Amino acid sequence: MIDSAKIELRNLRVKDYEELKISMVKSYQAMPDEYWSKGEIKTLVNKFPEGQLCIVIDNRIAGCALSIIVDYDKFDDTHNYEEILGGENFSTHTKNGNVLYGIDVFIHPEFRGMRLGRRLYEARKELCEHLNLKAIIFGGRIPNYGKYSEELTTKKYIEKVKLQEIHDPVLSFQLNNDFHVKKVIKGYLPGDHESKEFATLMEWNNIYYTKPQKLVNTTKTVVRLGLVQWQMRLFKDYDALVSQIEFFVDAVSNYQSDFILFPELFNAPLMAQFNHLSEPEAIRGLSDYTERLLETFREFAINYNINIITGSMPQAIGEHMYNVGYLCRRDGSYERYEKLHITPAEETAWGMKGGNKLETFDTDCGKIGVLICYDVEFPEVSRLLAEEGMNILFVPFMTDTQNGYSRVKICAQARAVENECYVAMAGSVGNLPKVDNMDIQYSQSAVLTPSDFAFPVNGIKAEATPNTESTLLVDVDLDLLKELHNFGSVRNMKDRRKDLYSLKKKK
Repeated sequence: MIDSAKIELRNLRVKDYEELKISMVKSYQAMPDEYWSKGEIKTLVNKFPEGQLCIVIDNRIAGCALSIIVDYDKFDDTHNYEEILGGENFSTHTKNGNVLYGIDVFIHPEFRGMRLGRRLYEARKELCEHLNLKAIIFGGRIPNYGKYSEELTTKKYIEKVKLQEIHDPVLSFQLNNDFHVKKVIKGYLPGDHESKEFATLMEWNNIYYTKPQKLVNTTKTVVRLGLVQWQMRLFKDYDALVSQIEFFVDAVSNYQSDFILFPELFNAPLMAQFNHLSEPEAIRGLSDYTERLLETFREFAINYNINIITGSMPQAIGEHMYNVGYLCRRDGSYERYEKLHITPAEETAWGMKGGNKLETFDTDCGKIGVLICYDVEFPEVSRLLAEEGMNILFVPFMTDTQNGYSRVKICAQARAVENECYVAMAGSVGNLPKVDNMDIQYSQSAVLTPSDFAFPVNGIKAEATPNTESTLLVDVDLDLLKELHNFGSVRNMKDRRKDLYSLKKKK
């Protein structure tokens, strides 16, 4: 077979899946149900095609190596397999990472003995060098340890494998390919009974790695947030509203803030000119200003060097009305977000529809999420964002009574604790006597934190004075979140029982 076979090392394709599945099942006979789904393989190939390698012999998948790129500074050496994967969407993969992380390698049993594993490892090393990543890291099984676990500690077992007194089909091979043991992890891969659920964290260092020189545009770890507690007042025209917006952007940017957050439907005063119309017609009239305001915010973001969360504004798309907002980055780019859950009052008065877009956004201060008011009262939504790596959740809101405000704040505080993130919430105050359905406002804007030793004892970093127009300037330290994820008194994200339940977005 060796003499006649055609051996090809290439990148994996989605259309290879059926052959790949056969090879996976044959390779992992001790864990026959542990194979990648077609959706997962498709996601890997789409996100990082060059990192998915396979060896094909006579049109059969003889071996495969799957990888992602991670920012390893966000993890510690005690992570487990699920954490490093980031779920079925591989949310931990980032082109801006510094480590090539191996998530699987296998060789079909019929093709073992042909040194195909060495080919895959060498291809990974070449890829690591080509991408200028500082290392290859992965968690390796030690399948023969189960035979010695009653007489040897993992430390002694590894020493004997290094001295070649014991042969381990995985660890011995990795050591022979220039990898070294960085740490032993307990519970890395639940269900790996052969290894007694131990794994060796293996590392190969790229000696050609050169650290990128980032003198500007580096991701910040201490982030300054500016929250606008907006006074609802009648403006004589559109330009007067824009002047008030610019006043706050200018004021907050003077304090070198990284973000400024406006409330939900802060532009409602412009609806006064439509008060003679029905409420659905009036909100549609207000939506005519949304595109103009977007361009204004984009201009301000660039001119004042600040990332702007525009709160929210109505937007008509065909016959339907949506509640939307924008992240306007200081580099000129922007993203759109939508309110997903519409309150009964919004639906009845304005005919609002819930949006369908839910995603995190990359910024020069890390990943953020935005949920508009009522959305923060649905915990599964923010959990999905947290699983994508969100560090700061922005919540623009609008509440008329203190009851409504309490619902939003209590839920926002719960989101900070359960998702181990910061939550910044900003609302409006005052009255709009000439605008139907917008008569009164109640707000106390705040920045909320997780509840542990590194944070305020009540989980509140700062609060504005209730029902008074003001700004709130707050610094948040993202490194404290990293410390909490790994060493907190409790670790909500790590300690979830994924063996009992799961949560995922529908595609």
